[in-house]
This record gives sequence, C-alpha cells and structure tokens, in this order.
Amino acid sequence: MDPVRNPYAPGAGQRPPELAGRGRELDVFDVVLERIARGRPERSLMLTGLRGVGKTVLLNTLRSQAINHLWGSGKIEARPDQSLRRPIAAALHMAVRELAPRHRAPDRIDAFLGVLKAFAQRTAPTGRGNAAPKLRDRWQPGIDVPAASGRADSGDIEIDLVELLTDAAAVAADVGTGIAIFIDEMQDVGPEDVSALCAACHELSQLGAPLIVVGAGLPHLPAVLSAAKSYSERLFRYQRIDRLDRIAADQALCAPAEREEVEYEQKALDLLYEKSGGYPYFVQAYGKATWDHAPRSPITAADVRVAAPEAEAELAVGFFGSRFERATPAEREYMRAMATLSLVAGEVDGGGRDDMDAAVPTAEIARALGRKPASLSPARDALIKKGLIYSGERGTVAFTVPHFGRYLRTQPV
Repeated sequence: MDPVRNPYAPGAGQRPPELAGRGRELDVFDVVLERIARGRPERSLMLTGLRGVGKTVLLNTLRSQAINHLWGSGKIEARPDQSLRRPIAAALHMAVRELAPRHRAPDRIDAFLGVLKAFAQRTAPTGRGNAAPKLRDRWQPGIDVPAASGRADSGDIEIDLVELLTDAAAVAADVGTGIAIFIDEMQDVGPEDVSALCAACHELSQLGAPLIVVGAGLPHLPAVLSAAKSYSERLFRYQRIDRLDRIAADQALCAPAEREEVEYEQKALDLLYEKSGGYPYFVQAYGKATWDHAPRSPITAADVRVAAPEAEAELAVGFFGSRFERATPAEREYMRAMATLSLVAGEVDGGGRDDMDAAVPTAEIARALGRKPASLSPARDALIKKGLIYSGERGTVAFTVPHFGRYLRTQPV
C-alpha cells in the first residue's frame, strides 16, 4: 500500500493518529480544570508508567486541554544534572505571557515578571563550600523588566518556589483562570527541587490557588515524591498509565486505517496484539511496518508476519539498542541476570507475567552472579539513574522498558 498514506507514527512523544484508551484520563483532567476554575479544591496530577506507554503524548494532550480552557501553561523536561530553577522560570514565563493580554493591569504583570527574573537569576548562597556561579551559569532570562528584590530570591529553592508559584497563581486568579505547569521525566528532578515542588504544591492546595503541576515519570515517581515529603502520598492524584487493552489497541490500528479506506482481518489484529503486547509505541511500530508491507486491503496475518522482522529490527536499534549501548559491561551483566530471573518468574506464573511485570529481588541477582549484594550497588544505582531499571519496592528491581528482558536474552555475551 502507499507508504505516503501510512497513518502510523512511532516516535518519541509523537501523538498517534488515534489516541485510544486514554478517555478516562482526559475526562478526569477536564473535571480538575473545571473544579479549579470554580474555586473548588483539587490536587495536582502525577502520571506514572513504563517507557513506551504514551506518558509524554498524554502530557501534551492534557496541556492542549488546559490551553483550550484558556489557562496559562508551560512545559519542561527534567534532567538529572539540571536545577529546576531555570526550567520552571521559563515555563512560568510562557504561562504568564499567555495570560497577559487578558489582564487589565499591565503593572501587575510587570511586577510578577520582576519576581520571576529575580528567581531565575538567583543561585544558591556562596560560602560554606558553595562556589560562586561560573560565567556559563549566569543566565539572563528574556524578561524586559528589572529584577525585583525581597521576593523569591532568598537562594533557598523551597522558600523561593513557594513564593513564586503563589504569586503566579494570584496573576491567574486576576483573570479568572489558572496556570498549569507540565513536567516530563519528573523522576529526574533532584531531591532538593522535589522537596521544594511538593512544599509549593502543598501551600497552593491550602490556599485553593489556581495553579497545578502535572508530572509524568517512571513507576517509581511516587516513591521519589514520598521520600521528599511524607505528605506527598495525599498531596497528588496518581494515575498509572498502562498498556492498551485489546479493544483500545484495535481502535488505535483500525480507526486511522478506516480513514484511509483500509481494513484489517481479525487474525491480523490478533497477531498484532500478540506482537505489540498492547504497548502504544509498539502498536505504532508494528502498524507502520505492516502497512508498508501489505500489498492491499484487507491486511492479513500473513502481512503481519512478513512485516514483523522489520518492526523488530527498528525497535532493536531505536528503542532497545540505544539504551543497551548506554550501559557498561558490568551493568549489562546485571541486566542479563535480571532478564533470566524475570523469565523464570514468568514461567512459574504459567507465562502470565512478561518481562516488565516481574520485579526481581536484588538478593537473587547477586546470588545468580555469585556476588555479594553490596558489590552490585554501583551497577544498580547507575542503571536506575540512567532510567533503565527502577526499584518499585524495597529490595526489588524491574525494567522500565517493556520487553527489554526479552531483548537482552537475544544479545551475545
């Protein structure tokens, strides 16, 4: 079939042609926006899930909903080596610029921008081992008003962020709307910044202020937040984003195909679900390859079989291989042991669990490698930092990437 008309889009954060299986999350967020607009109390939102389940796509869609409700919005992607101060300032700058044309008091906007500039330019206090900021770190935000003094500029990120977000919420309240800050890869926010963000959200919720944070991260994000502030378990609304069920996966394939007047045979859909496991990224990858190989409509199971090696090769390079290459030999050895143990766990369960569902005790990994658990801590901690595994429960680890264990078992030692 014509590859130019191929409707499928396997890409990082790229919205698929049919956002199937996420209606509940979209409806919940609509309610959140409406409640806050009416002065009702509501919690910030945290989306958690494995890689490839569409968290970034959903985060972007929620932001579009906020914009449609005339909210100010900004989005950032957290990085483990970067302070939250600059990105959050840039996101708030964008959000307030969206609200400024509707604000009746330009001086009020300028006053907030002065506070925002002071926050963005402030670094941790010097002295007691803290060196002065290097020239490359002396960032100048694109704000054309003088920096204010005495507000959000103490150098203590928790104090400053509480004051800054409170002032931003007040600006939104002036125009009868709200501000939503979207943070992707939120598990990579540093401990001090996570603590500050929790404190700010706590203060905003107590005030009933119209500003929320919508975060997306790996399954251990709730543990990261809880370690920062014990009350975070009650502070946020958590939504687990999982693989698509069979109905939603079929919809993700069939709806865009029907718009191109193409159909699937039932056996083709059966095989595509078996291959993809219902993970949205995999659904798009297998759908795209199958479309390109199918000679005509309806698409058959034979077409899927012919196309599957191409989809698997693409996933092996772009989805699995790039992550595998980032690991050191010691880290690969650790993950191979995990893969073997997760396979055993699945067999014990009668095949009911796949590589991602089987959390593996770290003590068993050490036993399999003939090592002491403490000697494997550096490899485990590095893999967690690289986002390849996570520790959902104390003493266990699991892969963040669907089917990664299956991929590892195909790689030469």
